[in-house]
Amino acid sequence: MAAVTYSDVWNLDVFFKGGSDSPELQNHLKETEELINLFQTKINNWTPSNSAQDSEFLQEVLRDFEKTGKKLRQAGAFIGCLLAQNTEDKKAYALDSQVTGLSAAFQTVLGAFHNQLTSIDDKVWDNIISLASLKELGFILSEWRERAKEKLSKEEEALINALGVDGYHSWGQLYDLIVSKIKVPFTENGEEKQLSVGQAFNKFSNPDREIRQAVFENWEKAWGDQADLLAKTLNHLSGFRLNVYKKRGWDEVLKEPLSINRMKKETLDTMWAVITENKEKLVKYLERKAQLLGLEKLSWFDLDAPYGTTESKLSYQEGAQFIEENFAKFGEKLSAFAKMAFEEQWIEAADRPGKAPGGFCTYLPESEQSRIFMTYSGTPSNVSTLAHELGHGFHTYAMRGVPHINRLYAMNVAETASTFAEMIVADASVKSAKNEEEKLVLLDDKIQRTVALLMNIHARFLFETRFYEERKQGPISVERLNEVMLEAQREAYCDALEEYHPLFWASKLHFFITGVPFYNFPYTFGYLFSLGIYAQALAEGKDYEEKYIALLRDTASMTVEDLAAKHLQVNLTEKDFWEKAVGICLEDIDEFLELTEGK
Repeated sequence: MAAVTYSDVWNLDVFFKGGSDSPELQNHLKETEELINLFQTKINNWTPSNSAQDSEFLQEVLRDFEKTGKKLRQAGAFIGCLLAQNTEDKKAYALDSQVTGLSAAFQTVLGAFHNQLTSIDDKVWDNIISLASLKELGFILSEWRERAKEKLSKEEEALINALGVDGYHSWGQLYDLIVSKIKVPFTENGEEKQLSVGQAFNKFSNPDREIRQAVFENWEKAWGDQADLLAKTLNHLSGFRLNVYKKRGWDEVLKEPLSINRMKKETLDTMWAVITENKEKLVKYLERKAQLLGLEKLSWFDLDAPYGTTESKLSYQEGAQFIEENFAKFGEKLSAFAKMAFEEQWIEAADRPGKAPGGFCTYLPESEQSRIFMTYSGTPSNVSTLAHELGHGFHTYAMRGVPHINRLYAMNVAETASTFAEMIVADASVKSAKNEEEKLVLLDDKIQRTVALLMNIHARFLFETRFYEERKQGPISVERLNEVMLEAQREAYCDALEEYHPLFWASKLHFFITGVPFYNFPYTFGYLFSLGIYAQALAEGKDYEEKYIALLRDTASMTVEDLAAKHLQVNLTEKDFWEKAVGICLEDIDEFLELTEGK
């Protein structure tokens, strides 16, 4: 590979110079607050007239919504980046609380606006959204109106948002603060180090089982030491959410996440049913992996263990070029986007202390740029994660020119573009293997993600649905939380593991996110949905990129069932699509089992 030189540290100064000390950021937040106040005044003074004047006002308000929403998102995304790059940045935590307050105020105004839409006569409404100037936005506007009908009065919803700042959302922020202070001891070359949870997590992919096991024991203890605080946090966060649901008359805890993800419960149930019916081969893989590692059964800390050793570790520069080259085989626009992201320092990938765990891609709409966060150490999994996050970035990039209101896509389809990009790179890694052993290593890494998405995410879903049902009766103890998690993991993994991770409810950020409830099943949906798209892409080659971009541009303006029918010609409520998608995953396992037979 030709040498390239890309910085593995992102550039945030292009947005606001000075980080959490930025005067520009303070001015930006002040302007945002003023815009929200103006927006509120305008909405409070509006009484729908059930005439053509409503359409004129609606267009004016939507322009205000776009300007204010972009400004708020710009600040929130930037501050999220500050917190991720340095978990000790106390000023960033204060700024995060400030943005949370502004977001709550904005949501309150939007809630009032949505509520006022319900007072427009149905026939008048149909005429309004059929106008040429609003027709393109009709799906979202009608969605706002229908959702408002299912909520409380605007005064009650305003109170919920106001109380949520120091209640609901503060519990999520408390979780971040607790996690930032957790250190996991690790002895290396006779020297004991204090690892951040992000650094410690990376050790679970170490080929040395003694290291994985030692880190896991310390990992469990570190989370266990904070379990009382974390259980209290989770109980109060979920209690707030459930009380809101109860006041609205929502008995089904999945009502909100399904609505947010614009999908039917029938689709979700069908997806999980097909996965459950096809887990036998996943179990065979776990059994074969245990055998290859010389174990009776795998334990939780073995799930990310690499098979064998490989020289395929890539530097950040090599990983970047590998991604660019293989994206180009699919389409020039995807590859050009990745190259731009590397060149313009959109990516924070440095492996250093003080960073938050995990990875993400966030969008700063005023600048029309994304920022990607991860910790890169050169493993095949790191390369796939980098491709995954670049896929997220391409999704927003592909939607340039789409009205802001039609760019607010849900998490399930957000995970589609990222997983699609990841699949391109993971497949390319397997195909470019130098020999059979390296192919097995890379194939195993790819299958690990299938296991995570079809088993680990399933465990999260089972835990969270059961936890919320129990939480309706009152707070749940640490011991019971561990029991519910253990039961969910055993069921999801079909009893294939020897040791599980009962404190997973504490160590997984996704259970504590307040912005989006049930931050689990959309990952699996996105993974399998992307496989259907990927199959078409393989069949059509580079000609498919424009069709793919067309699909991405529609992701926020229709239900997922309609999206699939329009662009893939499939019915998501029927098993056929899901069986084919799962079948693609199982082909990797068939190949792995065949190549490791007798080893």
